[in-house]
Amino acid sequence: QVQLVESGGGLVQPGGSLKLSCAASGLTVSEYRMGWYRQAPGAERELVAGLGFGESPTYADSAKGRFTISRDNAKNTVDLQMNTLKPEDTAVYYCRAQSRYTYRTYWGQGTQVTVSA
Repeated sequence: QVQLVESGGGLVQPGGSLKLSCAASGLTVSEYRMGWYRQAPGAERELVAGLGFGESPTYADSAKGRFTISRDNAKNTVDLQMNTLKPEDTAVYYCRAQSRYTYRTYWGQGTQVTVSA
């Protein structure tokens, strides 16, 4: 059974940092295209950062220069380091995995990030 479990969300002041982690079980992250998405109230879910195979990570324009996605094959996790957070980064953040072979997609349950003074 595949599970993606996000952690690391919380309340942070503007300008602060958070590190989100996505722990995978039932799949091997090195064989999946991994991504972090977010969904703010009333908005559509959007890609924040993606990590494929052998190419540079992709970032939403709003995340470039502030967020870093990384994959730890030994731990079978994918992290999102978020720096210089802004109130507009407030959202539920989701981890997504897509098989490089079958394109089957899995989602985590999400973790809330709130940026507020």
